Amino acid sequence: MSGLLALLDDVAGIAKVAAASVDDVAAGAAKASAKAAGAVIDDAAVTPKYVHGFEAKRELPIIWKIAKGSIKNKLLILLPAALLLANFASWLIAPLLMLGGAYLCFEGAEKIAHALFHSDAGHKVFKEDEVTGDPAHLEEQKAKGAIKTDFILSAEIMTIILSGIPESNFWMEAATLAVAGVGITVAVYGSVALIVKMDDVGLFLAGNGRLGLTRAVGRGLVRGMPHFMKLLTIVGTAAMLWVGGSIVVHGLEELGFGWLGHHIHDWAYALGHMAPAAWVGAVEWISKAAMDGVFGLALGFVLIPIATKVIAPALAAISGKKPQAH
Repeated sequence: MSGLLALLDDVAGIAKVAAASVDDVAAGAAKASAKAAGAVIDDAAVTPKYVHGFEAKRELPIIWKIAKGSIKNKLLILLPAALLLANFASWLIAPLLMLGGAYLCFEGAEKIAHALFHSDAGHKVFKEDEVTGDPAHLEEQKAKGAIKTDFILSAEIMTIILSGIPESNFWMEAATLAVAGVGITVAVYGSVALIVKMDDVGLFLAGNGRLGLTRAVGRGLVRGMPHFMKLLTIVGTAAMLWVGGSIVVHGLEELGFGWLGHHIHDWAYALGHMAPAAWVGAVEWISKAAMDGVFGLALGFVLIPIATKVIAPALAAISGKKPQAH
């Protein structure tokens, strides 16, 4: 009997350790995922265009296909690569993060340049293929294009998550990356599905609602979604510049070039302490985020000609493909 009690006590102890580990994984995943805000919002803002032009009944299946591709990207390719980096080449994490941050700055600045100057120069154009053949083939091509774009964004997200995981063992890192990666994918593509179908919901309510209020809500959804999509694009662009700029600034500090980071911190601190006591923390955070974003925008504008005139032609020459006309 005493042996059985001892065994049960050991099992209870193991269960407590397991439960604590699950809590640690969940907490680590949530904390690390928050740092990937810019890339996540960009992912949610970019994806809806891949279902534009298809029948309403095909929108959710296409999103599901892209989401499955995103999960495979994260779990089968990027997660093992991230673990190899963390355990055998951790010195590469900071430069790769800075590279991802620079890419976010480039993307954000490119969108702003396109909006300001109404020019396609330096702006990636996704051409709509004419449906002259099999619609299923077009759908497959669109999904593949979206999954390729997702791979770039997922690589940024997983690297940012990896940098936010406290030092731990191999399995804890793997579990945290997996939970965060799957959680972000569900959040992004669940949100995309809601956004894409909101027009249909609005049309249904406007046409079939029994109450005047219900029909008014439906009409409001139909009229409001284009504005919401514009707002999402603006927020996504601002988040990209903020997160990208802060990643590069922090990376420079880690590499021994802390001048800019120290000045941003000091300026934000000074601005924060000019505000009433109750607002000190908020004003300081907003000020720092704004300065990181301004730096990200400036860096992005510098990178636009480098990316479009040097890197893109070089990659096209290596791949044997002609640069895409803009």
